[in-house]
Amino acid sequence: MATPALKAKELGNKAYKAKQFDAAIKHYDEAIALDPTDITFYNNKGAVNFEKGDYEGVIEVCLKAVDIGRDEGSDYKHIAKALARVGKAYMKLDDLDKSIYYYDKAITEHRDPNILNERSQVLKMVKEKEKLAYINPEKSQEEKAKGNDKFKQGKYAEAIEFYNEAIKRNPSDHVPFSNRAACYTKLMEFGLAMQDCDKCIELNPTFIKGYL
Repeated sequence: MATPALKAKELGNKAYKAKQFDAAIKHYDEAIALDPTDITFYNNKGAVNFEKGDYEGVIEVCLKAVDIGRDEGSDYKHIAKALARVGKAYMKLDDLDKSIYYYDKAITEHRDPNILNERSQVLKMVKEKEKLAYINPEKSQEEKAKGNDKFKQGKYAEAIEFYNEAIKRNPSDHVPFSNRAACYTKLMEFGLAMQDCDKCIELNPTFIKGYL
């Protein structure tokens, strides 16, 4: 026979599925009050907070879940779920370093494929954020000018390095792609030259040099 705490949990689950989040929270709080040692009550409440967009609430209740889980010797999968949800909440708060930190802690508990996939998505966000932070059109122009000087000197490999940096600094500028394509052509790397020409045309279809 289900205990009063489990009955409250079931009511919370029904309310959650019906998207009655305030009611679900109320039932999960009742379950926790009746049995504060069951990690699943906290995890379920954390899931409701996430759906409500209360990410600080997610972090608070799920970290509590971890503490309870460790004290009570709960299944490591439940602890991993709580830690992963903390990571997901930090992702929503755009604190990606903390997000990765908690995903890593979750993985040490249980290498769940879903958790691994979520962590990979956050890593992609980190890389994209770093990429955007690196963009500096003024620096790009400086690097492009250095590449042009090397090209005029016939130092095509060195010019490519400067054009690479120019592209990283401003990937929406079509000119460094065209200039790098010219270097690849001089070095008989026609496949790479074609790729850069295609990118140049994609960025600016009216740029005549991209077709040459």
